[in-house]
Amino acid sequence: MAGARRRGEEEYDYLFKVVLIGDSGVGKSNLLSRFTRNEFCLESKSTIGVEFATRTLHVEGRVIKAQIWDTAGQERYRAITSAYYRGALGAILVYDVTKPTSFENVSRWLKELRDHADAHIVIMLIGNKTDLKHLRAVASEDAQSYAEREGLSFIETSALEATNVEKAFQMLLAEIYRKISKNTMSSESGEGSTGVKEGKTIDVSAADADSSKKQCCST
Repeated sequence: MAGARRRGEEEYDYLFKVVLIGDSGVGKSNLLSRFTRNEFCLESKSTIGVEFATRTLHVEGRVIKAQIWDTAGQERYRAITSAYYRGALGAILVYDVTKPTSFENVSRWLKELRDHADAHIVIMLIGNKTDLKHLRAVASEDAQSYAEREGLSFIETSALEATNVEKAFQMLLAEIYRKISKNTMSSESGEGSTGVKEGKTIDVSAADADSSKKQCCST
């Protein structure tokens, strides 16, 4: 098996690409900024095109570099689909617990994911904005039963209050790691059915990687 890779001073055992999908305005960008920079932007604007951020953390004794991609939820950016999903080992499908239409559209996003992403991708359903308790319009039980039917893991979060954000990403990355290590152990080449080796670098040249365009406040 390949050893750790070095990027500057940072070493890691695995690089996992994870994509965020879901309707515009459900809080994908704030989940990303909360997880990678511990920031939240009340005034955040709609994402244009694609951006990504990374964070390195320990999962089951391994150093995992998570590369989280965020895209616009608007229809006019659908053209980026195939490049966006390429090489992704995990997907976080987000809806807003205060917007029933964003939950209804989950099935459409899931279909797109299954049409374009790797068949073995690990998918987590997230109901975001639990801080808006008085506006809740999607019951946890409905989302949980949908997730169970579709074979997804499920958790509710608040990017604003930093509730369950860390836990959600940790759960997803741990599940990806378990899947990868099973594949790696059963394969002489060290490459599992997901086609990703340890420390393999994902090509991000197609991404608009200007993640500094938003002015956010640290909390």
